[in-house]
Amino acid sequence: MTLVSFRVDDAEVAEMQRWAQQLGAGRSELLREALHRYLVGLESVLDVDRWETEPLAADESAFAEVADWGPADDWSDWIE
Repeated sequence: MTLVSFRVDDAEVAEMQRWAQQLGAGRSELLREALHRYLVGLESVLDVDRWETEPLAADESAFAEVADWGPADDWSDWIE
């Protein structure tokens, strides 16, 4: 792992500390998770662009019709 250092507003540090205590996590863990989630969100935006510019190939969409079939059997009577 690499150490990353940056400046943060005092009010945000207090809020981060409050959340870390409430969640039972360390501040570093909280920041790592927040950064990870943010980066995943940014990457998903790029995924949308990729899907629009590069549609699925025939072999990648081969199971699309199967997904439309729905459940093979009605198991609702098993609930009771």
